[in-house]
Amino acid sequence: MKRGFTIIELLIVIAVIAILIGIALPRFRGMQEEGNIAKAKGELRTLQTAVESYYIHNNNAYPADIDAALTGATPNIIGAVSPDDPFNGTNKYGYAVNSMPPATANYYVIYSVGPAGNGAATVNTSGVVSEGTTGASCIYVTNGSSKDVQP
Repeated sequence: MKRGFTIIELLIVIAVIAILIGIALPRFRGMQEEGNIAKAKGELRTLQTAVESYYIHNNNAYPADIDAALTGATPNIIGAVSPDDPFNGTNKYGYAVNSMPPATANYYVIYSVGPAGNGAATVNTSGVVSEGTTGASCIYVTNGSSKDVQP
């Protein structure tokens, strides 16, 4: 008697494997997105600490550009240019203050475009943050108040 698998048994095994892959693949994508959200939140908190340190050491003025200001500040606040936003790859995190010039600003917001890739944020003179695009999933930190609920 021959030992081995029939073609039907092999097809059933391949079908089961395909179904398992089909179930697992979306879960991995969701885990990657959750990881990017956690990464963005952590990096935003670090940048927020750096901006607050800059404010304290530079006559109570917020920087106009966080990359140039924080890497060139005295005392040294961060050693390298701020990290890239994990949701758009090559672009930096967004930064906005509530007035121009930034030396007169009371509030700031540092934001990531979020999972949808189209988020933006602004902060008004009362310190209330608003997201610019309807349906956007912006992730942000601010020294003002949050109007929008964070994901």
